[in-house]
Amino acid sequence: MSATTLRASGEARGFDPAAAARAWRPPPLISTPWLRYAVYLGALAYALLAFTTIEVNWTRAAEGVERAGRFLGGFFPPDFVSKREDILIGLGESLTMTVVSTAVGIILSIPVALGASRNLAPLPIYLFCRGIIAISRTFQEIIIAIVFVAMVGFGPLAGTLTLAFATIGFMAKLIAEDIEDIQASQAEAVRATGASWFQLLAWGVLPQVRPRLIGLSAYRLDINFRESAVLGLVGAGGIGDTLNTSFDRYEFDTAAAILIIIILIVLACEYSSGFIRRKVQ
Repeated sequence: MSATTLRASGEARGFDPAAAARAWRPPPLISTPWLRYAVYLGALAYALLAFTTIEVNWTRAAEGVERAGRFLGGFFPPDFVSKREDILIGLGESLTMTVVSTAVGIILSIPVALGASRNLAPLPIYLFCRGIIAISRTFQEIIIAIVFVAMVGFGPLAGTLTLAFATIGFMAKLIAEDIEDIQASQAEAVRATGASWFQLLAWGVLPQVRPRLIGLSAYRLDINFRESAVLGLVGAGGIGDTLNTSFDRYEFDTAAAILIIIILIVLACEYSSGFIRRKVQ
C-alpha cells in the first residue's frame, strides 16, 4: 500500500498526520523527571552563585562608559592616507602569511590525517599521528606564536609557522574523521582488484573525501587571515602588528581604517569559502 493511500485512509478515520507531526516532541535528554529538574536547579544555583561572587565596581564601570564613548569617538573619521604605506606593508604580510601557512599546513596535514585514520593505519602510527593532532590543537595560536617569536624572532616568519602548525591539527583531525566514515564497499572494491596502497588512496579514498578537503581548505584560509590579525599583537607580523602600533601611538583613526580593511577582507573570504563549499558538496 502506497504512502498516499495510507495517508488518505488515516485522514478518513479522523487522523491528521500534520497535526501529529506538530505535536511530536523529541524525548528529553534525561528521562527521569526528578533527576532532570535537579540538574536544572543545580545549574541555576551555580549560575546565581557565580554571578553573585563576581566583584564588580559599578562606579568604575559607569565611568568606563564615558571613556568608551571618547575612545570610540577617536575612530571617526577613519584615516586611510597618513599611514597608507604601513597599512599596505602589514596587509601584504598578512596575506602572504595566510596563503603560505595554509598551503604548507594542508600539505603536511594530509599524511597526518592518513596516519590518524584507524581504518588505514596500524595502531602505532595511528597513536603517533593522533598525538600530533592533540598537541597541535591543545594550544591556542597566540601561545604558539609567543613560542615561535622566541625561537625565530619577531616578524611574519613566526606568524607563518604558527598558522601552519595550527592548520595541521585542524585539517588532519577533520579529514581523518571523514576518512574513517567513508563507504567501505568502495575501498574494498578497489582493494579486490589487487591495487596497491597508494592506488587505494587515489581511487577508493580520495574521491570520497575530496569535497570535504576542498571545503575545509577554503574555510581554513579564512581562519588563518583572521588569526594573522591577532598574532601581530605578540610581534608575529602581519596587519595585527600595524594595528597594535596604531593603538600604542593613540592613532585611533588609523586603527579604525585597519579594522575596516580587516572586516572587508574577512567578509570576502567568508563569502568566497561558502561559495566554494557549496560548489564542491
